[in-house]
Amino acid sequence: MSKLNESAREVSVTAHDLPLHCPVLGAPLWARHPRVFLDVLKSGEAACPYCGTKYRFSGERPKGHH
Repeated sequence: MSKLNESAREVSVTAHDLPLHCPVLGAPLWARHPRVFLDVLKSGEAACPYCGTKYRFSGERPKGHH
C-alpha cells in the first residue's frame, strides 16, 4: 500500500497492490471484516461496501489489463 490515511479512510494504491482487497494486511482493528476484492482499475477508484474505505489508483496501469 502506498499511503493510508486512517482518519479519512482513504488509501492510495499502485499496480503493486493488485489484486486489491479490503481489509488490507495490517489494517486497524476497526477495519476487520470479510475480505472483498475491489476493481480499482475500471474508474480509478473504489469504495469498500463494508467499511467505506476509499481506494484510489495512481501510477501506471499494469500491462494486460483493460
